[in-house]
Amino acid sequence: MPEIEFPTSAGPTSGYLATPAGGRGPAAIVLQEWWGVEEHIRSVCDRLAAEGFFALAPDLFEGEATTQPSEAEQKMMALSMARVEPQMCGAADFLSAQEGFQGSGVGSLGFCLGGGLSVWAAATCPKITATVSYYYVMPHGKPDFGDIKGPVLGHFGTADQFIPLEQAQALETEMSDAGVEVTFHYYDDAGHAFFNEVDRLGTHDPALAQLSWERTISFLREALA
Repeated sequence: MPEIEFPTSAGPTSGYLATPAGGRGPAAIVLQEWWGVEEHIRSVCDRLAAEGFFALAPDLFEGEATTQPSEAEQKMMALSMARVEPQMCGAADFLSAQEGFQGSGVGSLGFCLGGGLSVWAAATCPKITATVSYYYVMPHGKPDFGDIKGPVLGHFGTADQFIPLEQAQALETEMSDAGVEVTFHYYDDAGHAFFNEVDRLGTHDPALAQLSWERTISFLREALA
């Protein structure tokens, strides 16, 4: 069953697990937007599995999800990084222990809130060695970027109303100055959550979503080999 429970140093955590048909391959954790682990995040895990990856989305809202922005913001702000960090690291540990796991480390892929958490995981989880961040949001401070292991790939829209282009570019510069191998792609006229096919914001761009996905898969395959 895709819904599983896995151990972490913060206690058992539930999550959505997708496995490759061949039973062997690299692995990545998938980190949620502020909506929770809902259909979009599950679909990302399934798409990764179709590309030959193990994929696990830890349920950081612990069984809850929402479609209401105000409730989503409350849940995001209520997150405790003291709990979320071991949940993310535990998810990476769980994947690396799977029979059939292949690769030099585990990837991390996240969107919005999860885009920020993906970078946080890269700086704090020993197993995370390749990071993908879509439209990074991180309301709970930031880790030491100098602790990030492996390369970072970022995807940002130039028309994102939540993350101004200058802010994304400043983040890229800050990571680079910290010694991170960082590559950010900027998608012309794309808004926030342009990858999300559920399209709650009216910003989904299928062509740019597909382009960014191809870049993500290529990056993870190379970085985790």
